[in-house]
Amino acid sequence: MTGDYQALPVVRAGIDTYRQPVVYMREDCHLCRAEGFSALTQVGISIDNRSIIAALNVVTGADWLPPETAALSDAAWNLLGASSGEIAMFSHPEPPASASAIRAKVYGGRLDLEACRAIIGDITARRLSDLDLAAFITACAGDRLDLAETIALTRAMQGAGKTLDWGQGLVLDKHCVGGLPGNRTTPIVVAIVAAAGYRIPKTSSRAITSPAGTADTMEVLAPVALDIAAMRRVVESEGGCIVWGGGLDLSPADDLLIRVERPLDFDSDGQLVASIISKKAAAGSTHVLIDMPVGPTAKVRNTEAAKALSDRLLAVGEAVGIGLRVLVSDGSAPVGRGIGPALEARDVLAVLRRDSGAPMDLRDRALDLAGAVLNLAQANHGHGRDIAHGILDSGAAEAKFLAICEAQGGFREPQIAPHRAFEVAAVSGVITAIDNRRIAKIAKLAGAPGRKRAGVLMLARIGDKVETGQPLYEIYAETRGELSWAQEYARSGPSPLQIGDTP
Repeated sequence: MTGDYQALPVVRAGIDTYRQPVVYMREDCHLCRAEGFSALTQVGISIDNRSIIAALNVVTGADWLPPETAALSDAAWNLLGASSGEIAMFSHPEPPASASAIRAKVYGGRLDLEACRAIIGDITARRLSDLDLAAFITACAGDRLDLAETIALTRAMQGAGKTLDWGQGLVLDKHCVGGLPGNRTTPIVVAIVAAAGYRIPKTSSRAITSPAGTADTMEVLAPVALDIAAMRRVVESEGGCIVWGGGLDLSPADDLLIRVERPLDFDSDGQLVASIISKKAAAGSTHVLIDMPVGPTAKVRNTEAAKALSDRLLAVGEAVGIGLRVLVSDGSAPVGRGIGPALEARDVLAVLRRDSGAPMDLRDRALDLAGAVLNLAQANHGHGRDIAHGILDSGAAEAKFLAICEAQGGFREPQIAPHRAFEVAAVSGVITAIDNRRIAKIAKLAGAPGRKRAGVLMLARIGDKVETGQPLYEIYAETRGELSWAQEYARSGPSPLQIGDTP
């Protein structure tokens, strides 16, 4: 950083801005005036040899912040490693080196590997504002990234973080492109594959816009915030793990892009593929199965979109040296009964424990995926599903899952939310369709995933005959207020479960 430095003491604002570093200064602060800082200005902040770049928010008409003090958001505070009252130096940072590459892409140019590395480097160093990130994401939306650009972006994203090395031999993995509530197959698949004697070090995400991510559900059952050393110990001991990938510094630019990408709700096959493949390459995976649910309210809506996305995934996987297979699956309705971390965890345990009431759709889908992962090893001669079936029915998968949980810090049973209410059928008939997005929003309004016990328990499936007043689903919440919010939304529009005439 260059320029005239000015000093101010810093305090913690106690404000969660997710992964965006933010600094707060009063409008009458002498430094704001002297340096010409204004709202949303990118500000360089340094303490000793530690430095970050943060977006400025100007505080007006409030006395919670002294005029000659700067407050830092949680993200800025943690990145800078600050202590309350420390003196920080503030400056105008140099313009990001990648600004010209982003501008060129906005006007229709193409990105080569050098440009992608510059952009991803500036993203991980937090040199780009949210406006810069939004411009980059918009310029890449739709089909604006060709295959060569997607490969370059994938390599740049992987190269910006750590890459795990598991030594010689197969390292298996699976990933779902998402958009299907309750589709919590990963813990079952990992348990089966590890019980079969293969390595499957699974890194998973927390939810951003869905009622639960795999890491959220797994965290109900065992700790997931492991560092790389702890993750290695689990894999060396049990053959597999299910940990949160956000703390491992694997493809770190991805989470920063997603933070801006999700609210924009732009679809970009290129960025989706770069996100998936860069993380799998960084995790050291040699063979990966991609689960691609396809349905009218899933992320991938039709067979044409599935074909285009599959082709790009396969091509990029080959380019970076990953053996990859795509399994197109039914994305027309939620999987299992539970939607939300604890409710999904209960479904996972029911399948692993071979309970008579376990959701068969979750069991069957997990067996399909586990079998396909085992077939990637090529030593199973296409009999992967039969092998997976035997491992699950024998209890070996349950035993392996519990061993993984203990190795990660200890197993715990999921708990039940204290506040629950049924939503019932307004008419008699047959369930003809389920709106994945609407049922997911009900679960989120009930508090999921932040409230681990919140969510929705599905009581009816497509094809079921129902009578007027029959419960269709049950809303779970940890507070009465959240239950009321979810009920109000559920009743404010069409039911997420469509009912047609009885044939």
